[in-house]
Amino acid sequence: MLVEILISVSLVISGIFGLVGSFGMIKLPDPMMRLHAPTKATTLGVGGALIASMLYFYFVVGQLSFHELMITLFLFLTAPITGHFIAKTHLHLNHKPSDLPPTGTERPWASYESDAERQRIEAAAEAGDTPR
Repeated sequence: MLVEILISVSLVISGIFGLVGSFGMIKLPDPMMRLHAPTKATTLGVGGALIASMLYFYFVVGQLSFHELMITLFLFLTAPITGHFIAKTHLHLNHKPSDLPPTGTERPWASYESDAERQRIEAAAEAGDTPR
C-alpha cells in the first residue's frame, strides 16, 4: 500500500513537472528563458517517472533494475550540456562581442576568442608584453 502511494506520488509529480516544462517551451518568449523548461522542469519530470519505475521494479516485481539508473545518469549529464549549447548558439547569433560587458582582463569572452587570439595573448604574457 505504501509503495503504491509512493509510486503514484512520483508519477503525479513527474507529470506536473513535464507539463510545466512543456508549457514553458511554448509560452516563454526568449530562447534564453526557454532554456529552463527542458533543462530543469522536464528533466525533473522524466526523473520522477524513472524513480517510480525503479520503486515498482524493486518492491513489486522484486528485482533491481539498473536501466532506469543509467537513463537517469545519462539524462542528468546531457541536459546541462544541451542547455549550454543552446545558450552559446543564441549568444553568437544575437550578440556581438562589443555588446557584452567587459571581462575585467585583456582577454575577450571565451566564446568569442579564437585559438589564434588565445595563443597570441599567452605568448605576449609569457614574453612580459602587454597584449593589444
